[in-house]
Formats: sequence, structure tokens, C-alpha cells
Amino acid sequence: MEKKGTFYFFTGLAGAGKTTIGRLFYQELKKRQDNILLFDGDIIRSARHETDYSNEARLESCRRGMGMYKLITDQGFDVISCGIAMFDEVRDWFRANIENYREIYIKASMETLCRRDQKGLYSSGAKQVVGVDLPYEEPKHPDVLIENDGAETPEEIVHRLLLTFDLLESN
Repeated sequence: MEKKGTFYFFTGLAGAGKTTIGRLFYQELKKRQDNILLFDGDIIRSARHETDYSNEARLESCRRGMGMYKLITDQGFDVISCGIAMFDEVRDWFRANIENYREIYIKASMETLCRRDQKGLYSSGAKQVVGVDLPYEEPKHPDVLIENDGAETPEEIVHRLLLTFDLLESN
């Protein structure tokens, strides 16, 4: 039987650093293996032309991805995905259905999120913003919790993740 892939899921609020850290993590793993894919929630929503940001639409978008990630990892590919996944239901499904699921919660204070605010979500008065006017069910049992308020660089965080998941090459 073929070895199943690992699903590394980077979750957290917008601006927490999940995409930055997830991409760097992907780049490091890509140096070591070919069977790895990177998915980002914003890019997937754009590719599927999803413009509804209501709770229901967000949950449906996540449900569409759930089976896809399982299908890919079942075929032996590792997947790195970066997304808010604001519902426990989504993360619970991943944990129950994807054999090698690794949840990485990138947490940042609201002060840090407002300071970074790359998309203008926190300063513009935008509606349907997770963590502002839409609820965020904070991950209860992540495999790794990263407090990303600037004490470590993204590169340092990635190095720590590589150590945590025993992915550094022996010299």
C-alpha cells in the first residue's frame, strides 16, 4: 500500500502570517521532495470566482476543499494549505478523515493584525471580516501554536516547524 501524504494546514485570522509562513515552509520542503503541493485560500476562492463571504458560503467553500485534500493526500502527495477555516467543523473533519493531518495555528493579537492590515480589512470598516463581525472558532487542539506578533522572523518560525515535524535533513 502506498504511503499517504501529510496535510499541513496553516490556519489563523487574516494578516496573522499563515500564507507567508506556509509558503516558506513549502519552499523548504520542495527542496527535499517533489510530491508536494501548496494551496492558499485566497487564491482558491479567486480561481473558483467565489465572491460571497457569508458564513454559509465560507463553510461551503471549505467543504469543497475537504474531499480534494483527502484525495490528494491519499495518493501520497503532501499538501500545504493556508486558510482561515473559521469553523471547528472543518478542522475536526480534517483531523478525523485525513490520516496525516498537522494543524498549525498562526495566532496574532488584534493589535498586530490591525498594524499589518495588508488587505485593509481591519481599518476600512469592511463587513464580513472573520474575527471582527464574523465569529472565529479558535482552534482548540492545534498540533502547533505559533504566536506571531513579531518575536520571531517567518524564517525562524519555519525552522522551528521543520524541527517540530522532524523534517530537517541530518548532516
